[in-house]
Order: sequence, then structure tokens, then C-alpha cells
Amino acid sequence: MPKLSRIAGQMRHRGPDGQGTYIDAQAGLAHTRLSIIDLDGGRQPLSNEDETVWTVFNGEIYNFAELRERLEARGHRFRTQTDTEVIVHLYEEEGDDCVKQLRGMFALAIWDSRRQRLLLARDRLGKKPLVYTVQDGVLAFASELNALMAVPGVIRELNPSAVDQYLSLGYIAHPQTIYRDVFKLPPACFAVFENGRLQLERYWSFGDEGPLAAASEAEVCEQVRAELREATRLRLVSDVPLGAFLSGGVDSSIIVALMQQLSPRPVKTFSIRFAESEYDESDHARLVAKHLGTEHHEFLVEENSFEALPSLVWHFGEPFADASALPTWFVSKLTRQAVTVALTGDGGDEVFCGYDRYKVLRRLAQFDVLPTRARQLAGSAAVRRLLPGEHSSRLARRTHTFLKLLALSPRERLSRIAAVIFSEASKDNLYDAEFAWSARDQEPLSFMESASEQIAQTDFIAHATLVDQLTYLPGDILTKVDIASMAHGLECRSPFLDQNVVALAARIPLSLKLRGNCGKYILKRAFADMIPQEILKRRKQGFVVPIARWFRGELKEHLREVLLDPSTLRRGYFQVSAVQQLIDEHVTGLQDHSRRLWALLCFELWHRQIFDTSCREAVAA
Repeated sequence: MPKLSRIAGQMRHRGPDGQGTYIDAQAGLAHTRLSIIDLDGGRQPLSNEDETVWTVFNGEIYNFAELRERLEARGHRFRTQTDTEVIVHLYEEEGDDCVKQLRGMFALAIWDSRRQRLLLARDRLGKKPLVYTVQDGVLAFASELNALMAVPGVIRELNPSAVDQYLSLGYIAHPQTIYRDVFKLPPACFAVFENGRLQLERYWSFGDEGPLAAASEAEVCEQVRAELREATRLRLVSDVPLGAFLSGGVDSSIIVALMQQLSPRPVKTFSIRFAESEYDESDHARLVAKHLGTEHHEFLVEENSFEALPSLVWHFGEPFADASALPTWFVSKLTRQAVTVALTGDGGDEVFCGYDRYKVLRRLAQFDVLPTRARQLAGSAAVRRLLPGEHSSRLARRTHTFLKLLALSPRERLSRIAAVIFSEASKDNLYDAEFAWSARDQEPLSFMESASEQIAQTDFIAHATLVDQLTYLPGDILTKVDIASMAHGLECRSPFLDQNVVALAARIPLSLKLRGNCGKYILKRAFADMIPQEILKRRKQGFVVPIARWFRGELKEHLREVLLDPSTLRRGYFQVSAVQQLIDEHVTGLQDHSRRLWALLCFELWHRQIFDTSCREAVAA
């Protein structure tokens, strides 16, 4: 089936080491392989002994050896040493519940030819992507949107409400995509397609085990250290070279320290640096590398690195406005030159309460004893007009933001903090009236309320960390890392997002994760003897890109050329005067609109490279 091979070719970057297909009268499966385990024998699609059950699978199953031993004891015969083969035999034993036994990161499909049914599943935290559409009773699915949109007959219709959500968040949250009838399978869910119908079911939730039993701080430290060490050990299983991203922050430093402890030779570590000192963490990364004795490599990200943006936009397949995707792209490219697998510190902030916003939410909660009317008055525009202007200084901006949040309920604060690009009020000024009517037919942050309803945790700050794990983590962080790394055929593994580590952290009292002004308190205590004190005590910096300065420097003309191009303006999404004002205010230094301009730029580049092109191809066909 040539078309199936051509569609799979859209994802050759994810699997440069081989390609395979399976076709019968009712189903077709295709796979591109990145060889990690059993380099010769792990080709996909892969079947059981009598070829009645077939699977395609992206990711790694870290407990496959344990599962294989159990399955062999039950009489199953294995032809390969790969983790993939465990999936088909486990399905034979457990049916759809097989996904509950898998410890790892995965997006998978299992075709049961006897029952004429397809099972789709995604890992608990959403580390691996899976998109799908059902049109005219036919299901199509893929790991990336570009491959799915290459399937003949798939409708390419813009989803205006997804555009609205994107301009609030900088990403499009599951289950939506930029296309109206195309969806992301949510994390921790499986879906069964049978008789032309698709049914989704969630197979895992936070808090299943209840709170941690009373234990001393030292005992909790030991549990954290043991679970994270085991999670790291499992992720070192590989038949190809592996290394690690090292930013110089607490999380990546802990993972590298554990890797070095478990490895007989120096770990290969990789980081990026910026010429602008306020954005650069490379000194800290070097400090950790020297302390641990790693083999360290660096890459300098400069303004001309911006030239990679069109390629980055293409790989995401839909608008994505987290600017840190650019350095992630480059560190992945550098890393892939030396290794095929890289461990990361992703998830540490969400799992162990590391973001500054959790501290802000806790301070705000202290004022919730006041009457609602008093809080609303304190946060009113009339009171804020008595203060220095919102954009006069960093302190003034933070004060205004704090007062605005103070006037809201705790649940409303979560949504407001999440909307880091355009506020609802600023979108009123941005949208063309006709586009606004179609884009704002649903609340862009309603998915956060749905996530909140899945969580039993009553402490609001702890609740907020779990909401982030259900929304921001898979929608932004994990999407960014997966797409930017797999574009170069690099597999990233995240020990902090091991299901056992996540479950343990969810049970730890908030007081041990956020102590005073110290986020990730218990994590830092647990590894205080392994990484330099300077790293443990430094203020969190984050993976920030100097786009504000770039847009006032050499890139300002490029920004105008793209966003004020007549073809851009004719689309009818945005008011010309609003876009012009954003550019002028930013370039002159009156305000920092860099995040907004980056979001608009990425949206327009996506429109040109993918949406316009696909629409022309559909018309030609």
C-alpha cells in the first residue's frame, strides 16, 4: 500500500532506522523505527505467534523484562528481545487492561484482527503524543499531526476555538488540535474503535493510593531518593549510547548525579548557552559537570539561530508558542550527534512544587480570610491607579498582577495564571469582529476545570500542582521536548515522570515540598550530598529565551515583514491596528510584548507553511 508508506514517511525523522507496514482487509499499520533496544529484531509492526494481534508502538516500556518473565511463565513464546513484543502478549492475557501494567512512556495501537477492533493508548503523563480523527466511520491516527493530515480524505478545517486557546496559553490543550475534527488522545486514556465507533476511557488517576502515612522528614527523603534512583536506573537500559541534558538547575543536576552514580564511565552531558548573561545558565551547568566528572558539551544560541524557526514550526504541526522550544531544538541537535537517548529533568517543578507561581498562590491564599468584597476592592482598577504604572518596573508589574489575582476566587486564579500570552480583555482588542464570533464560542480555559474535577486533593496549592501535571505539563513541556528532540531522532526520558515517582510525590505533604520560600524542599534535602550547594540555593531561572531583545534588534524588521505583510493582514483574524500597536510599543521599549508577538509570529508561520499548503493540495487533488 504505497500511500501508507508515504504517510509514514512524514515521520521518518522520528524513526530514521527503519520502516514497516501491516495491511489486511480492514486495517493498515505503519511504523518508522528509532532503534534503541534489540537493534536487529525489534522491527514493527509486530505480532503475536499466530499473527492475529498486531501492534505499532512509540516509546519505551521500562518494566518489560519483568513482564516478559511473567508472560513466558504463562506459555507465551517470544521471537525478539524488544519491549514491543511484550505489548501483544500482555494484550492477549489482559485485554484492554494491559495498558495498566505498562511502566513507561508510550503511544500505541493494537489491532485485534479476530475481533476486528483497534485499541489506542497513551501513557499516564502524556510523554508520547497520539492524534486521531474519525471521519465517515473511518479512524486514522498518528504520532504527529503532519502525518495524520497526509491521510487522503482527512478534512483540514481550522478550529477557531483552538486558535483562541492558543493565544491564551501558547499551546493547544488536549483533546483539541488546530483542526476542527482532529483530536489528541488525552494522557492516561485508551480508546477502542469498533463497528465504526470510538469510545474513550481513563485508566489512571492521581491520588489512588491516598496520602503518605506519617513518616519523618529523613524517611521521606530516603523514599524520594530510592524511587528516583530506581526510575533513573530503568531509563539507562539501552543498546545505543545515551547522555543527558544539563541546564545547571536542580532537576537536571539530580538526574545527572544519579546517572553518574549508576554509570561505570563519565556521562555525556549537553547544554546550551546564550550571549546575554541574564539568560545564560552555562556557568552553572559547567559547575555541575565538573563536580560530577561528566563529559560536557555546549551549544551557543544566537540571533541567527532564529533561522531554525520555520523548521521548528513545521515539526509541531500546529501553532506552539513556547519560545524555549528553540534552544530545546538546538540542544537536541547537538546531543544527537553523540547519543541516541538523553535523560532530562522534566517534571521536577510540577511534581515537587518548584514553580514560583505556587508561592504566589500560597501568599494569595493567606488573604482569603478577608471578605470577598474587600479582596475585590483591593484588586480593583481604582486602587491600582494609585500605584506606579504597571509597566514602570518589574516590582510594579508583579504588584499589579498580585492585586488582580487577589480579587479572584482560588479556581479563577489558576486559569488567570495559566493565560500567559493574551488575556481575554487583550483578545477583545486583537480580534477582527467576525473572527471573534467564531473563536470565542467556548471558554478557552474550561479544560482546566475538567482537570480540576479529576483531582481529590483538597489542599489548594497541592491541587494546583496536580492540575499542572494534567494540563501544562503534557500540553506544553512534554510536547515541546518530544517534538524538538524527535525532529532529530533523539529519544528523551524523564525519571521525574516515572509513575512511581509521581505517585509518591502526590502523597507527600505540601509542607515538605514548599517550605517557606523554598520550592522542592524535600527533593533538595534528599540530594543535598550529591550536587553543589550553589546549585541547591540558587534562584530558579527557567529556560528563557531573549526574544524581547531580538525583536528590538536585528529581528524587528523580520517581525514587521511577516506580521504586517498584506497576505497576513488579509486573513481577517486580527485587527491591523492592534498588531501594529503591539509591534510599535515593543520595538520602542514602551512595553514588553515579546510573548504575544512570538505567538502571532508562530501562528502566521504555521499558517503559511502547513495550513495554506495543505489547503492548496486538497483543492488540487
